[in-house]
Amino acid sequence: MNKSFLFVLAIALLMIAPAYGCSESSSGAAQFEPADLSGDGALFIIGGGSRPEAMVQRMIDESGIETEGYAIVLTMSGFDPDTSGFYGELQFRELGIENIASYDFGREDEFSEESQMILEEASLIYITGGSQSRFMNAVRNEPRIETSLRSAYENGALIAGTSAGAAVMSRIMITGDQVNYPEYTSTFYNLEKNNMITAEGLGLIEGVIIDQHFVKRARNNRLITAVIEFPDHTGIGIDESTAILVQNGQAEVVGVSQVLVYRNLSDYSAVFEGKLGARDISLNIYLPGESFEI
Repeated sequence: MNKSFLFVLAIALLMIAPAYGCSESSSGAAQFEPADLSGDGALFIIGGGSRPEAMVQRMIDESGIETEGYAIVLTMSGFDPDTSGFYGELQFRELGIENIASYDFGREDEFSEESQMILEEASLIYITGGSQSRFMNAVRNEPRIETSLRSAYENGALIAGTSAGAAVMSRIMITGDQVNYPEYTSTFYNLEKNNMITAEGLGLIEGVIIDQHFVKRARNNRLITAVIEFPDHTGIGIDESTAILVQNGQAEVVGVSQVLVYRNLSDYSAVFEGKLGARDISLNIYLPGESFEI
């Protein structure tokens, strides 16, 4: 169903008229047209877990897709594209949003000029959970995905992501893997030098490193490691069912739990038999409704 919808969507966008909203083609198929975005987009970075209805509604409200424009779900992080697409769309559809469709570039969908235009003119782009490395591999194989996401953001779109979709937002991306402990664990049990494996993310938010499922999975050690090894970056740990809405240099906490923010204030570090030492690492814990500067 998604493929036929996207074909109709691509043709509709190529034949776009000045009016906005949903119209009927001669064949009776729905055609979704882009909103007139004003620039200065926003990020909605979710720490994984369940998404409360109010959180999904906030994404709808911030993006404006309830009245105009459309949403795209990107499933390249997911193990199974169809399952990721179904659940990525489900809560939006339950709240009455029908102008939404899924793409899985590289596995199920070829990235074309039409695809590029659809991404660039979307009002909301939502990146599902799964593996951040899998998502960025798809981006590296097709660099136009990243440039399209950046163009959409600069045009005024809301770029959202959960779990793996949150990790890819920053330039320095935590992969979750460790050099010294090849068997994956959901948290780090040590603070060690040259152990954390990072990769390059999308860099939609600069100067920070994002971690997710943070309180639920006790991920303090790996984010503390990150701010010691990258002292000029702020570490932001977002718990499950919680998000930050980032716009105009401010981050607002949305959801039901906490966001932990680490800053390395001294740029001092030491090593003893591979173990890391540091000074003056600050921690602030923010609750829903509170805001902080990025």
